[in-house]
Amino acid sequence: MRARRIDIHSHFFPPVSRADSAMLCSPDAPWLRDDGGGAGAIMSGDEEYRPVEAALWDPVERLADMDRSGTSIQVISATPILFSYSCEPSIGAQWAAKINDLASEMCAVDPVRLRPMSHAPLQDIDAACREVSRAKANGHVGVHIGNHVDGRNLDDPELVRFLHHCADYEIPVFVHPWNTMAPERMTRYMLKWLVGMPAETHLAILSLILSGAFERLPEGLRICFAHGGGNFAAQLARVDNAWRRRDIISADCPRPPSHYADRFWIDSAVFGDAALRLQTELMGLDRIMMGSDYPFPLGEIDPGDLIDRSGFLDDDQRDMLLFRNADAFFGLDAEGEFA
Repeated sequence: MRARRIDIHSHFFPPVSRADSAMLCSPDAPWLRDDGGGAGAIMSGDEEYRPVEAALWDPVERLADMDRSGTSIQVISATPILFSYSCEPSIGAQWAAKINDLASEMCAVDPVRLRPMSHAPLQDIDAACREVSRAKANGHVGVHIGNHVDGRNLDDPELVRFLHHCADYEIPVFVHPWNTMAPERMTRYMLKWLVGMPAETHLAILSLILSGAFERLPEGLRICFAHGGGNFAAQLARVDNAWRRRDIISADCPRPPSHYADRFWIDSAVFGDAALRLQTELMGLDRIMMGSDYPFPLGEIDPGDLIDRSGFLDDDQRDMLLFRNADAFFGLDAEGEFA
């Protein structure tokens, strides 16, 4: 029997029709095309964005996959194309509420094993705070946000205000990269995913560190970055060196960037034992949670396999990464359910 495991990085796309997405008033609005027989596509207006399978929207298929992989719990978050931060604020608030209610419906099929993270209309921070609090009251265990909003990094004062609200009301935050920089230079080979997304996540983390935002935010903020924190761990020594040598880098950041590595969490989606070892050395074993990027093809095919196979972890440490860290981060109280 496989060890208990919580997958914190798994996506869903609710059955949003093209008529539903018309509320966004955009020719590129995202919607789901169900082709039948377990196949479909995420659509962006008239264009096919990505072929997908039924587990993305069908909780019964998803639970069957979880049984096959031995996944105890999935914390599910909407596919990032659904963020829709650019639409008019009142519409954004309606859209977020719709996505959150559909997530609740999906997870109601098995509310112990499927736990939703909410959507937030970050183009209007007051509305975003109201919606994530409403979602929490309805059973959402955290909020899923993009790493930037309308050209603003996470150190933007309004986005910091949102993070402060999440800290005050004990709402965990999961940050996912999207709308990557320089798309015109990354048109082939999935470079937007292979280069753009890790760079976007690195940028998001450094924006909070170097701006001094972590100094202003409560230490109780629980914030996790997808894909192993992108390039952060590999470049941390370079950033520390720059902080020591250039006052324009240290101007708003009173302590070395490495000091803030215990202010956030990352997932384990790094796909190699050497990379996972580096993450544990720099972040600590209690700052990493299993995440697979299910059900997309660039994710971990067998969720948790990297941690299972790791040559430097003992059984207790594996349990931390596979289950206990996520249980504590999201406040799932799942120890008794999956002892």
